[in-house]
Amino acid sequence: MDPRREYLQTITRRHFFQQGALGLGTAALASMLPERAQAATNGPQAVGGLPNLPHFAPKAKRAIYLFMAGAPCQMDMFDYKPTMNDWFDKDLPESIRNGQRLTTMTSGQKRFPIAPSKFKFKQHGKSGAWVSELLPNTAKMVDDLAIIKSLNTEAINHDPAITYITTGHQLPGRASLGSWLSYGLGSMNQDLPSFVVMTPKWSGRQQAQALYNRLWGSGFLASKYAGVSLRSKGDPILFLSNPDGVDAQTRRRMLDSLSKLNQNTFDQIGDPETQSRIAQYEMAFRMQTSVPGLTDITDEPKNILDMYGPDVTDPGSFASSCLLARRMVERDVRFVQIFHRGWDQHGDVAGSLPKQCKDIDQACWALVQDLKQRGMLEDTLVVWGGEFGRTVYSQGKLTKENYGRDHHPRCFTTWMAGGGIKPGMVHGETDEFSYNIVKDPVHIHDMNATILDRLGIDHKRLTYKVLGLDTRLTGVEDHGPVKELLL
Repeated sequence: MDPRREYLQTITRRHFFQQGALGLGTAALASMLPERAQAATNGPQAVGGLPNLPHFAPKAKRAIYLFMAGAPCQMDMFDYKPTMNDWFDKDLPESIRNGQRLTTMTSGQKRFPIAPSKFKFKQHGKSGAWVSELLPNTAKMVDDLAIIKSLNTEAINHDPAITYITTGHQLPGRASLGSWLSYGLGSMNQDLPSFVVMTPKWSGRQQAQALYNRLWGSGFLASKYAGVSLRSKGDPILFLSNPDGVDAQTRRRMLDSLSKLNQNTFDQIGDPETQSRIAQYEMAFRMQTSVPGLTDITDEPKNILDMYGPDVTDPGSFASSCLLARRMVERDVRFVQIFHRGWDQHGDVAGSLPKQCKDIDQACWALVQDLKQRGMLEDTLVVWGGEFGRTVYSQGKLTKENYGRDHHPRCFTTWMAGGGIKPGMVHGETDEFSYNIVKDPVHIHDMNATILDRLGIDHKRLTYKVLGLDTRLTGVEDHGPVKELLL
């Protein structure tokens, strides 16, 4: 369907009179340049989306976001601080903490004793990036990565922090990153959702924070832009299978009749959500054929399965999710997000963190290398990271063999690869305590603006009017793409 016609069909009476001649004039102008968006994508023509997007030729056609929910310990994985060994069990200087607010989990502590990382670090690759012994496979590919050590946020607790980084606001109700991409760029594959989410199992601390579907929800956008959650047991997607006694032909007739009823409702009321409902029913019918083929990995060669490791054949594992992510983007799914829980190491870092790293290390390496050898990494953006970092001081009992770490929003580490990101670089620096940023800070809005930029979107121009305001993913402050990361 022509995106301009789809937009005009779904517009409400209020929106029509509000936009008036300007809205129709914009559509008329877009009709004079029908090939611009398609030419810019240099790939399959998107269906839906806004007529003026992409704003410029994208470097990435698609993205995979590997989200480590719970906040990985940057000091134990990427941010090497050897001088802290001399500070063992000494108090964090007040000049370093500088009045930072604390969570209720450590605000009652009488001391904030320094807990150096117990794990060994080495430099790797031409970039000389420091990586912990917990991530031997990630260490092998540092020259494929841009490692950002200076990410920061204002949120200090999990739910608002994850909501903030995924939707641009700490309070619920906003559209998620994947929903913005679906809304703005449309879908490249009409047999699969444009935005798919997976929540694999984990091996670390089992008392993990809950994940709410608002993290991949559409918020104020139409519900058809929300992420579709792929399950590891039973039907990959709920209600996808026909009920007992209902064959495909019967299902088709039912949907045709239901579509007519919904169209009558839309003609009378003009609510765009009615059109969303029709589109979702049709997508579900097409997915009955496309999803089983997607999730059946028996056609994958043994060498590919071996790359991802022994867990790849275990449905619901992180490795299995990474392989499915590659199969999705190969089928032109626009955005895949994997939420891996269990990274909330308030205690027992020595026991829990190695298990979490083992879950993800080989699979992350395999995903990047798999995309690379297929020639897909150059136009597929891969992002890895959590919602904030962890403190250098110990929460609870401190020994040289074990310790805990509290939440820390002032600095944390993430990495990006492919999709127009400069490989083999380390961006940003923190102080010797991995507590404050001393060079090249990157706010989470800057990171989201960078992701949008690589997909051909000017983050300031992708807006949606909500309560009279032009709302955008990256807020109203002066943020933007991190130019040093861009090819």
